[in-house]
Amino acid sequence: MENVKRTPVYESYAKYDATVVPYAGWEMPVEFIGLVPEHHKVRQDAGIFDVSHMGEITVKGKDALKFVNYLVTNDVTKLVDNQVQYTFMCDENGGVVDDYLVYRFKEDDILLVVNAANSDKDFAWIKERVGDFDVEVENISDQTGQVAVQGPKAEEYLQKMTDFDLSQIKFFHAQRDVKIGGINSMVSRTGYTGEDGFEIYTDAEDVAKLFEMIADAGVQPIGLGARDTLRFEAGLPLYGQEMSSEINPLEAGFGFFVKLNKESDFIGKDALIKQKEEGLTRKIVGFEMAKGSPREGYEVYKGDKKIGHVTTGYISPTLGKAIGNALVDINETELGNTFEIAVRKKRLPATVIKRQFLPKDK
Repeated sequence: MENVKRTPVYESYAKYDATVVPYAGWEMPVEFIGLVPEHHKVRQDAGIFDVSHMGEITVKGKDALKFVNYLVTNDVTKLVDNQVQYTFMCDENGGVVDDYLVYRFKEDDILLVVNAANSDKDFAWIKERVGDFDVEVENISDQTGQVAVQGPKAEEYLQKMTDFDLSQIKFFHAQRDVKIGGINSMVSRTGYTGEDGFEIYTDAEDVAKLFEMIADAGVQPIGLGARDTLRFEAGLPLYGQEMSSEINPLEAGFGFFVKLNKESDFIGKDALIKQKEEGLTRKIVGFEMAKGSPREGYEVYKGDKKIGHVTTGYISPTLGKAIGNALVDINETELGNTFEIAVRKKRLPATVIKRQFLPKDK
């Protein structure tokens, strides 16, 4: 496989019996002990993910906060030091360039954690738009390693490896200079599973040691397969499926993260305001099926009319039933509405449900 990258943790995969596949230009583990048992492990205990393929971009300087606020749809001026925010970065037409996390350490010191497949594209996009802003932008992805420890017992496992009181890190906040097993790290209470947990950033040269130390302490390594089912059950989007340059944040159902009334302009603001005023013509909905197994790309029909397509679909390991997301005609988005999904050569019925698939006590 030409030009396929490997994370610094790659050499450790074999120790834990990983099945490795190409993903977003990287060789990544799709599973270790199997998608379903890994999924349940995260829901019930804890798991560790190698996410060193994710991109990290720093924005520093006098105008750092102002510049990032111009780049993204959310309002980063509302952040306090060491707080984290989820946001979209849009193009002039309102299409999504990427969705990512913004870490504010200080007003002049900001970290963007971007999707692996978009890292180089995002860095180029951001650099091109610096203009007169007094900032320095640097892509530190190659120097940075990252693991995620997710699950209801994540804090319990990690607390045994550090003197820092992890309970002090609030949801969507971060703490620098935390020693995990003696390895200097930045720890945030964030994740992509719908469970409590932490994302841990450290030097690329230390991340394999960190991964193995946590795994050897009893935290199950988890692959990309379960990472996708976990995020999907929790109602979290995936770039390229629930949003893209062709699917904007309003259509994706994430208008909460688009602050059209924030004081400063941002790229794509005018296009998104116009669409909101004119009304959406399509939107992503959740659905369930009594029969069949939905998959990304399957066509959606109402009678003989094609009204959209499935963006993500699975037999949910937690719920034990077929659920999915679909981008459909706005007139077919009411809860309880029914349509059909083309599964192979059959059209099988589906019903629109809320996208927060997990029960609240989960």
